[in-house]
Amino acid sequence: MKFVGYLCLSLCSLQLLASSEQSPLPAERQNVRQYVATIEQANWSVKTATALQCELSHTIPNFGEVSFVSHSGKELNLLFALKMTRMPDDYGLAKVLSVPPAWRAGEQAKAITDFTLLKQFDGDLAKKEAWTLLTELEQGFSPTFYFADWHSPFDQIAAAVNPVQFAGPYQKFNQCMAGLLRYTFDDIAMTVLNYQSNSDELTRESEARLKQIAEYLQHDKSIVSVRIDTYTDSYGGRWSNEELSRKRAATLKAFFVEAGIEESKIDTEGFGEKRHVAPNDTPRGRGVNRRAVIQLARL
Repeated sequence: MKFVGYLCLSLCSLQLLASSEQSPLPAERQNVRQYVATIEQANWSVKTATALQCELSHTIPNFGEVSFVSHSGKELNLLFALKMTRMPDDYGLAKVLSVPPAWRAGEQAKAITDFTLLKQFDGDLAKKEAWTLLTELEQGFSPTFYFADWHSPFDQIAAAVNPVQFAGPYQKFNQCMAGLLRYTFDDIAMTVLNYQSNSDELTRESEARLKQIAEYLQHDKSIVSVRIDTYTDSYGGRWSNEELSRKRAATLKAFFVEAGIEESKIDTEGFGEKRHVAPNDTPRGRGVNRRAVIQLARL
């Protein structure tokens, strides 16, 4: 009975909003088709939980799936996605409402935002609106998408997100987000490392950078190639510098093999004191020239 009351409250709230605001259909033709998971069907799951991506999802039976997704990166990010089984056949707007649960009888639905419907595309909401939806769900409210049915001139659709069973998976989702790396593949795809003088030992900053790459490789197994080019300054003999650059390349190759990259996917070349990028007549310039350029590619 509680769930029936919830459905009634949801439907009545939607109809009240439709009667108080401009509707895409004439009032006498409004028939609302409701899509929502029953208490028995309601299911939330953390589909992905890695240091690169976290995804919390919920299925709306006979309608589609909603998901909240956050990726690794310098700044906290969040995206809400609505994946419909039948994609929109036209362009339009959906009203997003937060419908109160049955035990808060008498409380009206809150308008959150408008949701853009694009022909033959899934829809999404940005960070601010996505967080609002999560907050409403946490409080037991049901975010509901209300729009005209592009397949029927007589119907409107109300697709509701059921907050039942939300709390546990939401906690896991928050824990996953807290463990996301603070950098992305793009941040390490092209990396320049620098060396101490006449050595294959990296500077302190470059060692920290290499540790970042190693940490990333633990979580991303889609790397298809690694290119390592090493260079020296012009201090010392040309032959010894060529040997040193090859030694640096071999050391880095061993690092990537240990990190899980197949040896056949790694190409190296030592250029010695060729291709300087800074003058060699100052300590600073020589420090810039003592470098390794690492390029990663993935699927």
